[in-house]
Amino acid sequence: QLVESGGGLVQPGGSLRLSCAVSGSIFSIIDGAWYRQAPGKQRELVAAVSRGGSIHYADSVKGRFIISRDNAKNTLDLQVNSLMPEDTAVYYCNGDVLNVPSQRIHSYWGQGIQVTVSS
Repeated sequence: QLVESGGGLVQPGGSLRLSCAVSGSIFSIIDGAWYRQAPGKQRELVAAVSRGGSIHYADSVKGRFIISRDNAKNTLDLQVNSLMPEDTAVYYCNGDVLNVPSQRIHSYWGQGIQVTVSS
């Protein structure tokens, strides 16, 4: 239901824009978060945005990452700047998706996308 895009290989100090899209015009992402999981480590919360617009960032990414919802495109985006090798991980999108006709809400995960920071 959720599909991430925008990952890849980038040099230290570089930037990427990760995007999480929901398929189907009857669905809408109403809140969500980005997580990441590095090899040998637990999945950790990177950034989250609530339905009311409140935003939370992990201390390790504050000032470098920006989470946002694009209502026009129906995506949940993560702008990642000033990347460091320790940001290397698989990034996952998690979102509450509203089925507009039925007004039902389900939580979904994306399949994950690789971000590698290396020179």
